Amino acid sequence: MKALQRRSMLILGGASGLLGLAVLSTVVAAFAANDAIPVIANVARRADVPVSLIGLGSVAPLHSVTVTSRIDGTLIKLDFADGQDVHAGDLLAEIDPQPSRAALAQAEATKTKDDVALQNARLDLARAQTLTAKGVGSTQVLDTAKATVAQLEAADKVDQAAIDIAQIQVGFTQIRSPLDGRAGIHMVDAGNIVHASDTAGIVRINQIHPVAVDFSLPSVDLARIQAIMKAGNAPVVAEDNTGQRLASGHLSVVDNQINSTTSTIRIRAVFDNADDRLWPGQFVNVRVQVELQRGVVTVPVTAVVRGPEGTYAFVVDKDRHIVKRPVAVSYSDAELAVIGEGVQPGETVVTDGQYRIQDGDLVEVSTAPAAK
Repeated sequence: MKALQRRSMLILGGASGLLGLAVLSTVVAAFAANDAIPVIANVARRADVPVSLIGLGSVAPLHSVTVTSRIDGTLIKLDFADGQDVHAGDLLAEIDPQPSRAALAQAEATKTKDDVALQNARLDLARAQTLTAKGVGSTQVLDTAKATVAQLEAADKVDQAAIDIAQIQVGFTQIRSPLDGRAGIHMVDAGNIVHASDTAGIVRINQIHPVAVDFSLPSVDLARIQAIMKAGNAPVVAEDNTGQRLASGHLSVVDNQINSTTSTIRIRAVFDNADDRLWPGQFVNVRVQVELQRGVVTVPVTAVVRGPEGTYAFVVDKDRHIVKRPVAVSYSDAELAVIGEGVQPGETVVTDGQYRIQDGDLVEVSTAPAAK
């Protein structure tokens, strides 16, 4: 009986061993059949590619004015709210007008007094002329009367000028916006005494519709910029640091000299900015389209690898083996590269996983997920 049990156990042990060897050989065979390296790839295509120059720019108001008082006096009222859109001629602030009005009244009174004296001097002159014509008047008296009239006529002109100045001073008590724009945060509260010499001003008005963006490009690009401006076709796009488009505009002006320190040229673009997505002081990337390359071979920019020997790409052949090829890149941006030589349309290039492969390796290709 014991011998029978021992024989049964040996048979079971042998069967288990054979089963384990079968499983192991199956796993080994599976690994041997699936030794391809997984990579992500994409297909080279022909496309029309806009060629752009990109520069870092800062948003600036198209026009900016610091509103100040032109006379000394007490600020009695602010007629705007911080952040309000204002128009040229809108009343912004009021200075106490009483001192200026008093000076105007004084000037008008002085002119009235001098006008009366002038009328009397003209009567004296007429009498002197009559008496002299009859031969009973003194020539000296006549000359004195003429001089008195001339003197008072000059005084009348001085009085009128004083009135004009006083009226201007009264006008200065009402401070109006010189342009359309947006008011900033006021810098002086009502009740304070302001002076014509104050440099801080009362408020700053910035024109942001439209708004300007000043940016710089290498001076070697100057000829291309000038060419598209002369052609009247200079589309410009402002983007944030994530590449999101903020606004579209046009080139306005190129500075009249190159910065010799940085070898860059300053350029200004103008944007309508109707939705206020550009704000003074904001940094943006400015993209200027200078050319449209038609029917060129393109690949995702991640397909191009840069090494000590230059740029190259890993091309997947029909048997899923890797072919390492040098490529000539004529243009690239954040998304794609234009291949001048080395890759043909329809060929598959590796876009992710290049660090795991080398020339001749077998790969398992997956396509990149579609962008959302």
